[in-house]
Amino acid sequence: MALAASTLPPFKEKSTFTNVFSALLKAKRRYGKDREILVDGDERVLTYDAITKAAFALGHALKKGTSKGESVGILLPTGAGAVIAFFAIHAYGRVPAMLNFTSGARSLQAACRAGQIKRIVTAHRFVELGKLENLIEELKGSVEIVYLEDVRENLGLMSKLHAVAGTIAPWLVQARPKPDDTCVILFTSGTEGDPKGVVLSHRNIVANVEQVRSHIELTTDDIIFNPLPTFHCFGLTVGALMPLYLGIKEVLHPTPLQPREIAKRVRSSGATILLATDTFINQYARAGDQGDLNSLRLAVCGAERVRDETRQLMRRKYNMEILEGYGVTEAAPVVAANQIGANRPGTVGRLLPGMESRLEPVEGVPNAGRLYVRGPNVMKGYIKPDAPMVITAPVDGWHDTGDVVSIDDDGFIAIRGRLKRFAKIGGEMVSLAVVENCASALWPDNHHAAVAIADERKGEQIVLVTDSPAANRLDLVGWAQNHGVPELAVPRKIVLVDSVPVLGTGKTDYNRVQKMAEERAQSAAA
Repeated sequence: MALAASTLPPFKEKSTFTNVFSALLKAKRRYGKDREILVDGDERVLTYDAITKAAFALGHALKKGTSKGESVGILLPTGAGAVIAFFAIHAYGRVPAMLNFTSGARSLQAACRAGQIKRIVTAHRFVELGKLENLIEELKGSVEIVYLEDVRENLGLMSKLHAVAGTIAPWLVQARPKPDDTCVILFTSGTEGDPKGVVLSHRNIVANVEQVRSHIELTTDDIIFNPLPTFHCFGLTVGALMPLYLGIKEVLHPTPLQPREIAKRVRSSGATILLATDTFINQYARAGDQGDLNSLRLAVCGAERVRDETRQLMRRKYNMEILEGYGVTEAAPVVAANQIGANRPGTVGRLLPGMESRLEPVEGVPNAGRLYVRGPNVMKGYIKPDAPMVITAPVDGWHDTGDVVSIDDDGFIAIRGRLKRFAKIGGEMVSLAVVENCASALWPDNHHAAVAIADERKGEQIVLVTDSPAANRLDLVGWAQNHGVPELAVPRKIVLVDSVPVLGTGKTDYNRVQKMAEERAQSAAA
């Protein structure tokens, strides 16, 4: 039987004909300039008026030495500083480029080349707490580093006057980019080489907010807790921008890697919606005391598959529903999501309104296909370090996600794995996600990652990298036999590590896992 979602306001195409700063000003008029809308990591509370005033003042100071349309890097944790810097750069027609401070100097330098970034905005306190002094020293050779504290201390009279004018009559000073102009640049993780820049338009961002609003029931009584980084599109669009546009208070936390502190802040803030990944929400649930997450009515999870074990833990300990969704940076990012009243575990839900999809056959993977998507939220295109700011647009607007999925008769999408996350063993295609699922079923409290390495006899072999000391191949063989999983999906080797590496976004760092597996195989063969 098909599941029926609650009736929601329809997606409105005309609502996307604006830019992100004008959308903020519209929300300010609608919900009131004195509405408390953002809570920072230090519990400082900001109103719409405070955000826009700071954006105009900071933006006027930052624009010196740059030109309209120029990219300006933001290297900041999730918080009021990142949000204000984002809008400050937009206030005068520049383009923010969100930089991943966990990716290392080489990747950041490549990102700066791709986006022609000459200036990066950061903060002394962030650099000090994050121990990023060496990173900043390496970047100084190619870009100008601007510190927010220094800008604030040296605000001139003109910047202060622009803050007042922008608050009273924003149309006198604000830039007016068109909806299809470049809004933001984000960067892929660079696991296949140098990171690619994803260029999103104002329409892409505003459309995705409107699509999510039309798909998931949200109210102005909700409080969204967001610990995800703003250099990740989920953390930026859904966690930082969407609440501002919809009049929903947002509580920001500078890092997702503090489970005990986050659980306590969820409790003290009375948050009703938590944004997370499977890895992180599992940590929060285990670290929190009984009742810490009781205020939550749901968690919206993306970036990686939500395990059955996580759902059971959240249901048992907090009686909370998890809505799993699916997104890619190239779609600003949300593509599909489950809904209250239409929540089907094991899937990522249905496509958001306004989106189209098509599947292309994948050899060796029956009843599934490679997913292509098109819609108002799909990017302008990619930029690369070897062709700075030369945008390569999706052909006919279709973005190749690289994910293999199946779609049932009710439109629910099940992710079978990334095309590059399949191993070919003796001519058979084996999903590495299935391997990880088997390990998670046996050792649910641990983190597992499966990769494929070269094998002289069968082409490839599967290696499981895990932090579970109990992991062994015999138990995996027995579980596979009892659950109808082909023995080809049982890893040939198991590598025990202290911790499975993860990216700053919470996803497994498969690049490092691959190196671990290959190094272990080489040392065993030596």
